[in-house]
Amino acid sequence: MPISRRALAAAVVALALPLSACGSGGGDGGPTDASGKIEGDITFQTWNLRANFTSYFEGLIADFEKKYPGTHVKWVDQPAEHYADKLSADAAGGTLADVVNVSPDLVAPLAKAGLAMDLGKAAAKYRSEYLDGAWASHQVPGTSGTYAFPWYLNTGPLFYNKALFTKAGLDPDRPPKTYDELFFDALQMARRSGGKVATLANVPSIEDFGRYGVPLMNKQGTAFAFNNAKGVELLAKYKELYDAKALDPQALTATPESSGKKFLTGAVAMNPGSALDLDNFKKNAPSLYKNIGITDQITSTGHVNMYVMGVMVNSRTEHTPAAVAFAHFVTDAQNQMSFAKKVAIFPSTAGSLNDPYFTKEDGTDETRVRIAAAKSLKNAVNYTPVLFSDQMKTALQNEVAKALQGKESPGQALDNAVSAANRLLRQG
Repeated sequence: MPISRRALAAAVVALALPLSACGSGGGDGGPTDASGKIEGDITFQTWNLRANFTSYFEGLIADFEKKYPGTHVKWVDQPAEHYADKLSADAAGGTLADVVNVSPDLVAPLAKAGLAMDLGKAAAKYRSEYLDGAWASHQVPGTSGTYAFPWYLNTGPLFYNKALFTKAGLDPDRPPKTYDELFFDALQMARRSGGKVATLANVPSIEDFGRYGVPLMNKQGTAFAFNNAKGVELLAKYKELYDAKALDPQALTATPESSGKKFLTGAVAMNPGSALDLDNFKKNAPSLYKNIGITDQITSTGHVNMYVMGVMVNSRTEHTPAAVAFAHFVTDAQNQMSFAKKVAIFPSTAGSLNDPYFTKEDGTDETRVRIAAAKSLKNAVNYTPVLFSDQMKTALQNEVAKALQGKESPGQALDNAVSAANRLLRQG
C-alpha cells in the first residue's frame, strides 16, 4: 500500500469476517509452538507493495531462504482496494496466507476467530526488540495475546502557513502548542479573514478524541465510552469553530486529499502531514513552501498518534516455525532500517530510531521532519481502538456532523455514536 502518512490513515479499514469464518477459535490464536526446525514452503501476502518495492522484497526473501536452506517463500501481493474483503474471503475459504501484512483493526477479527497466532506466546523471546507502543498496537481487548509483529510506523507534524498567521496578527514563529492555543488562534484567524480562512479542515475523528485525552473505552475494553465529559467538551469546541468558520465549511465531507488541497490553496491554515508532503509543496505550491511552518502534533496526553502496520502469522499454518521466523525476519531491526531508508516510514524496533538517519540534522526540512517524527514515535500510541470498525467510524462521523450543524447537542451526538458503536461491537 502507499506509505505516506495520509495513505496509512486512510487505509486502516475494518474487517467483518463472515459467520462461516467465526468458528470456535475464541481468540486463542491456535497452536503456538514455534520451536521446531525452520523449514517448509510458506506464503507471504503484502498489501499493495509490489509496484514500488519488488526488488526489496525479492532480496528479503532470498536472504531468508539463504539463512534457512530448507525454506521457500512464495510472495503474493494484493491491491489496496478491497484488501479487507480479500482477507475475509481467504479466512472463510481456508486459504489465508501463512504470513500476512495487516493493520491492527484487520487483525482483530482474525484473532477473535482464532486465525491469528498469539505471538506473545509463540514469539515471546522477541518481545523486547520492539517499541512498547508498537507491540501493544496488535493486542485485542477481551483477549490476552499479541497477534502480529509490529512492522513499519508513521506519524507526522502539523504544517502551517506562516503568511496566513501573519495576516491574522498571529506570531508566525509561535504556532499553537496546546488545544486552548489552537482554538484561540483558529477563532482569531476566522475573525481577521472575515471567515475566508479556516484553520482546520477536518472534523474530529476517534484519534482526535484520543489525543485530547478522552478515554475511548471502559477499563475492561468491552465497551466504548467516549461520550464522557471530556469528549463532549471537545465536540463543543469544534461546534464553536464550525459556527465561526474557523473549521472549514466543507469539513463534514472532507477527505485527507481534499483537506490537503485546501491547505495548498491557502483556504486552510494548518494541516497534518509527513516529510513526503514537503516535496509536493515545493513542486506544486512554491509560495506555500516558502512560508511553510512545521510544528508538533497537538496532544493533551504527551503522546502523539502513530499509524502502524503489522505482520501476522496464520495460526493454521502447517509450518509454524518457518512462518514465525519469517514474520520476525521481515520485522527485525536490520530489515526495518533497510526498508525505512527506501521510503518515508519508521521502524518499530527498539533502538532503531536512535540511528543517525533519524537523529542527525543536515539543514533540510525533510530531515528536520524525519528527526522530529522519529523522536515523537518513541512513546507514540495508536489511538484508534483495534475494535473500532469502519461502520463505527461512519456512525461517529455522522453524529459529529449533526452536532456541528446544530441538529443535536454534542452530548446527544456522542451518546448516539457510542450506542451505535457498542451495538456493532456486540454484533461482531
